[in-house]
Amino acid sequence: MAQSPESSSLESFRDPILGDAWGELGAVRRTARRDGKWLADVRLGYPVAGLEAEYARAVSEWLGAEVELTLAFEAPRAKGMDGVKNLITVASGKGGVGKSTTAVNLALALDRIGARVGILDADIHGPSQGIMLGVAEGRRPEVRDERTFVPIKAHGIEAMSMSMLVTERTPMAWRGPMASGALQQLLKQTAWGGLDYLIVDMPPGTGDIQLTLSQSAPVAGAVIVTTPQDIALADARKGIEMFAKVNVPILGVVENMSYFDCDGCGKRHHIFAAGGGGRVAEEYGAELLGAFPLAPAIREQTDAGRPTVVSDPDGEIAALYRDTARRMAALAWRTLQRAAPAPTIRME
Repeated sequence: MAQSPESSSLESFRDPILGDAWGELGAVRRTARRDGKWLADVRLGYPVAGLEAEYARAVSEWLGAEVELTLAFEAPRAKGMDGVKNLITVASGKGGVGKSTTAVNLALALDRIGARVGILDADIHGPSQGIMLGVAEGRRPEVRDERTFVPIKAHGIEAMSMSMLVTERTPMAWRGPMASGALQQLLKQTAWGGLDYLIVDMPPGTGDIQLTLSQSAPVAGAVIVTTPQDIALADARKGIEMFAKVNVPILGVVENMSYFDCDGCGKRHHIFAAGGGGRVAEEYGAELLGAFPLAPAIREQTDAGRPTVVSDPDGEIAALYRDTARRMAALAWRTLQRAAPAPTIRME
């Protein structure tokens, strides 16, 4: 059908999250005029649950006319991974910065805003996602055809972790090649159920597991988790540099323990310095996806097997996780649209 002035303006509407025109993103599928108002069908490559009314108002103001907006989510697809459209790693240069807590809450947040999600615990030596998701000790994944794991469902998402295959007290005293082999088995011999996103909770550091994953599967992007102090930022930079060497795009930085809100004095304290995550993101042309407080509730809820997004879905921190997850997904969509063919990885 011929394009109307209104549809042309709709294609120039700037996406509220990415800032790109919907026409450039290929988001406008159909427009029509009926009963004195405009109907528009728009599909975005990030989860849109909860945005319909907000976007409809914004589009109506942009066009200066009433618009009935049909807003849908269609996840982009990276090549080369059965049962998974997009694989996103959550990584850190060092331990103790809240990476696993961030990973599980981002996965749950994506589920809550309309995506099909799974989480893979790639920390073979120190798996924690079974505990964080409240999977009962001794519960094991079903094995199909004697070779394929069926992931365990927890709080609406699919999950696979070495913690679901051994007891909590069993040490995985394996050298690098064995751990890498275990990761490939968990990744490729799990029957992921048509996921829009598989979030991979990486072990800290820049070693065998990181290199194995980057060579074994198409990674849509990485999220780097850090805390604001200098020693954590130095390791975050190493993580970013490592992913750059294996051509994995950085979607952004998450800063944990960014501040502490004191109940007694009512003041906000930056215990571990301020703004470090934002500075590192700016250095590498990435975005600060979110800054999360040092809050006892986050730790308590995750230790209890009911992370914040599940325990307090209407709270401010859960809303921040949802916003961060949506922006992460949007950046992954844009990155895939702009991606060049993947180069061959050489180890030197």
